[in-house]
Amino acid sequence: MRLENKVAIITGAASGFGKGMATRFAEEGARVVVADLNAKGAERVAQEIGERAIWTQTDVSQRSEFDEMVYAAKSAFGRVDIMVNNAGYTHRNGDMLSVDEETFDLITAVNMKAIYHAALAVVPIMDRQGGGVILTTASTAGIRPRPGLTWYNASKGWAITATKSMAVELAPKNIRVNCLCPVAGETGMLEKFMGADTPEIREKFRASIPLGRLSTPLDIANAALWLASDEAAFITGVALEVDGGRCI
Repeated sequence: MRLENKVAIITGAASGFGKGMATRFAEEGARVVVADLNAKGAERVAQEIGERAIWTQTDVSQRSEFDEMVYAAKSAFGRVDIMVNNAGYTHRNGDMLSVDEETFDLITAVNMKAIYHAALAVVPIMDRQGGGVILTTASTAGIRPRPGLTWYNASKGWAITATKSMAVELAPKNIRVNCLCPVAGETGMLEKFMGADTPEIREKFRASIPLGRLSTPLDIANAALWLASDEAAFITGVALEVDGGRCI
């Protein structure tokens, strides 16, 4: 029970990597806030987990909704030990000049500004508690960017840099800050990452991964579990590649 007596908030937890993390964290003893813009999905995941979970409908681009989410966590469980910034957004794979401004603004709001909102909401709480963990889902796209996802790549590079800077600044407060860099996986955004979902395009993506497959929610959840646990007590400022060798 590596997260026993810990309380974790996970955004984008109604599906994909976030659902995997919420389920895995609860299995290891955590009480979990399943937060997502998709209220029905969040409720369903929380019900599947059971009494260790609550759900909130949360738009991570809005500071007020972050505050409501944190209030719900503290009201239900009394504290916040782990903040997982997992919610993400992307544009469809294609020409960088074809991405409209509304989509660009949404990418920056969800992938970048939400990390700022999270810090404002949870750092004071963690400081009063004597420490905590902030974990962000970044991407291999922030380490080895490729054509077709330029603005998404840039947002994930920003997330990695923010992680490292936050880690240094928050270390005296005993708040560890890390991020995960998954390769493309079986999530709701996969089709946009690939541009289209065909057997040929899937094979092209798989061929770029030395271990020969896409990532799974369980792959990411297990890595997140370790970084969030006391087993990683001396790990901060790390961008952990969970990519089957993709970034080599």
